[in-house]
This record gives sequence, structure tokens and C-alpha cells, in this order.
Amino acid sequence: MQDQAAANNGTVHEIQPLDALMQKIAEHKGCGSSGGAGKASCGSAAGQGDLPPEVWEKVKNHPCYSEEAHHHYARMHVAVAPACNIQCNYCNRKYDCANESRPGVVSEKLTPEQAARKVVAVASAIPQMTVLGIAGPGDPLANPEKTFRTFELVAREAPDIKLCLSTNGLALPDHVETIKRFNVDHVTITINVVDPEVGQHIYPWIFYRHKRYTGREAARILSERQLQGLEMLTAAGILCKVNSVMIPGVNDRHLVEVNRAVKSRGAFLHNIMPLISAPEHGTVFGLNGQRGPTAQELKALQDQCEGEMNMMRHCRQCRADAVGLLGEDRSAEFSTEKVMAMEVSYDAAARKAYQERVEQDRQEKVAAREAELAQPGADFGDIKILAAVATKGGGRINEHFGHAGEFQIYEVSAAGTKFIGHRRVDHYCQGGYGEEDTLDTVIRAINDCVAVFVAKIGACPKDSLKAAGIDPVDGYAHEFIEQSVIAYFKEYVEKVRRGEIAHIDKGDADIRQGAYIAA
Repeated sequence: MQDQAAANNGTVHEIQPLDALMQKIAEHKGCGSSGGAGKASCGSAAGQGDLPPEVWEKVKNHPCYSEEAHHHYARMHVAVAPACNIQCNYCNRKYDCANESRPGVVSEKLTPEQAARKVVAVASAIPQMTVLGIAGPGDPLANPEKTFRTFELVAREAPDIKLCLSTNGLALPDHVETIKRFNVDHVTITINVVDPEVGQHIYPWIFYRHKRYTGREAARILSERQLQGLEMLTAAGILCKVNSVMIPGVNDRHLVEVNRAVKSRGAFLHNIMPLISAPEHGTVFGLNGQRGPTAQELKALQDQCEGEMNMMRHCRQCRADAVGLLGEDRSAEFSTEKVMAMEVSYDAAARKAYQERVEQDRQEKVAAREAELAQPGADFGDIKILAAVATKGGGRINEHFGHAGEFQIYEVSAAGTKFIGHRRVDHYCQGGYGEEDTLDTVIRAINDCVAVFVAKIGACPKDSLKAAGIDPVDGYAHEFIEQSVIAYFKEYVEKVRRGEIAHIDKGDADIRQGAYIAA
């Protein structure tokens, strides 16, 4: 390319070759993991004492940027950006597909005016909704007029709501000044490669400067623009999360290099997500049989990258019209027809009062966890276990086993608890009856866990779980998750020390019972 300059409000930004960009280090060095036992210096697991005050204010009630906040606060996406400027082999933007939960899927597209009314309606009905994101169904910055008009209207009507956008990064350097001017404090960039040789297998084409590029050249231009945009955002003081899709055999090993590159350019958080590639989705990868990673493969890569940078592990790969807490979808309650018929009264004071109560509950949860950790217990040694939890939110064990659509997975050790991800499952209870085939799939999804914590569970699934070496625990119903799993872990270690149970490495996929012991 002869001309790779980006005009941005009269300012021209030179595009540097990828190898030259790799030498530039952003002033903010990203996030390490040196916060000590059970803590992180920054990133999704960080608490108030781990971050500068100005950063804490940005993330404390943002469910995507704070793992702790995602138990308590909701977000919503509005589908105002239908056009896209690149093609990914894992993407197929289908509409009117309400039963699918994956990025790029929406039930209806909105105008900025419809979107703003929907935001006000949702924020009035869900007072813990704190964040508005625009993530598609195409790319927000391929639709800049609609995107920034929506932000303008929402900022006017609901100024207490945080503004976010998620982009593939191709057009990002052109819009950094506009992003800053509209007080968009959080930007997510999807960066799957920093090597065009790898990228050509993910991106068939891009459309840039009124021209279509394919193959290695397309991947090279996209990578250069993404990294430049990331540096510009961090220099402007805007928090950046990087999303990467893990594609086994394509970019899985390369993502370690991606992790180092985005950390060096100031990314706040790295979210490595599993490829979604069911054939019925109609994506290139889905149709050619490309598999997604197993939960164990995903965790191993996240663990490997965490030494360089803190990882986001609570992502739900949301639809572009998602509404509610992460892991729930209330978008059907707020269709355009329903929103237009609502009498909406936006009460900022009432929202603030409700969120103050949420914060009080949140602080009680943190205090309960710290108190449990402070209690004397067994010598834990290097034992670690994984525990699955059924929850509706609020940081509590408050979901019936048969009604769970996902289980949150925690790693528990002498350092405390660490959220490591979630496992989606089909509901075991269908119409009041348990489905045995479904139970088998649930057990397979959590078979590396020592225990599953639930609010309630029937005798049949309880017996099947025990036979599979998974302890069904319903004695902590409606209690705080982390306090409960720590208390259970203490009892578990005591049983190991007394010889009542054997510790077997559940990291081995062929082993179905026993404890997960750190190597």
C-alpha cells in the first residue's frame, strides 16, 4: 500500500510497518499479575485496593471489565451497526435468531432514536444496568454516524450510563478523537493475530480505503491498524480490552504472542474466547468442520497467558442485542414494539439509590470471603480443586441444578478462589421432568470438578453425580459463592489429610473422580 494514512479530524496518523510497531511500547504497560495471593494488580479480578482510583471508578460497576462486578451489574447492547468492513471465517451475522447466543446475532436492527429510547426503558426497569455497548451486528466504526448518534442521544437522556464499543479495529485509528470526545471510556478490540501468515487463514477479505484486500495483505493491514488503534486509545487514557478467538490448529499457539503484543501496547485486559463453530451457524469454520477448543484447552492457554497479563474469564460471548446480567438474556422483554408502548420515566436518583444497595451487598460478599479466608484451616499444601456453581447472579448459590443453563467454575487453593470460566449446558429439567441424556452432557461438562454447588437438587441427579465422582453440595443454598467454596475446600482438605478420601488428579480427562492437584 502506498497510502496508509488515516485522517482523523484533520490529523494524519502514519501507519508503521508491523515490525516497527512491535518495537513501540505504550506508556501504560498493561496489567501484570503481581497482586499477591488471591489478588491481581489490575484486570477483571482486581479490587478497589489494586487499582488507581481513577481506573477503579471506570471499572467498579462495569460487568465486562470487573469479574466481581459481573455478579451484580447488568449491561445492554443496541444493534445499530449492521455493516461490516471485514469478513471473519467464524462469523455469520444472521437476523431473527432469538435462540442463538453468540456475537453478531440480533433479532432486530434499531435506529439511533429507537436505541436511545430502548436504553432509557431498560435502565428504568433494570436499575443495576450500568453499561451501554455497541457491538454490531456489524462493526460500530464501519457505521460511525449511527454509532456516535446513538451515544450522543444516550448521553443526553441517561448521563450516568457508561458508554462502550467493540470493534475489529480496522477503522479505529480514524475515530480515536471522536471516541474520546463522546466520553467513551471503554473500547474492546478483537485481535486474533499479529502475524499475517496466520491471519490469512481467519480473514478472507477486508474493505479498506474503498478497496477490497484478500489473503496475507488483508491480514497485514488489519493487524497494523489494530495495533495502532490500541496504542492511540491507551495514550488517550481509554481503557482497552482485547478479545481473541481461540481456534485450535490455526491461532491457538500464536495467541501467546498476541498476548505479549497487546500487553506491551497498554491493553487493560485480554479475553481469550473459544471458537463457536456449530455447522448450523453457517460460518466457514462451522461448515468445514473446524472444532472449537475444549474447556480444558481454553483454561490451559489462559493460564499460560496470565503470567504476562490478567485475563478476562467471565465473558459470555454476548449477542449484539443482549440485555441483563452476563449469562442472562432479557432482550425479548424489550422489543421495539414493547418499548414503544412503555411509559418510561427515567429516575436517576432512584437508580443511584438502588445501586448503592447493590454496592452494600457486594461489600458484604467481599467481607464474607475475606473472613472465611482468615479462619484457621488445614495445611492446604499445593492442593487445588475446581468447583462448579449454579447461580442466578448476585454472587450467591441461588439456582436449582435442573434449571441451570450454565455453571460458573472456580479454582480453589491456599491462595483463595479464582473464577476461571463458565460451562454452558442444557437445562436438565424440562417441563418438570429430568432428561437423562441431558444429565450425561451436564456431567461431561463439569467432570473435572470435585463438587457442584446448587440451591437444590433432586435425588436422581444427585446419585448420578456421586457415581461420576462429583460431590453435589446443596448445604450452602443462597450463601455467598466464594465464602462457601472456601469453607467446603477446608473441609475437603481435612478429609484428605485424615485419609478419608484419596486425591486424584482431575486434570486428567480420563479420570472422573477425586481432587485436582496442582502439578
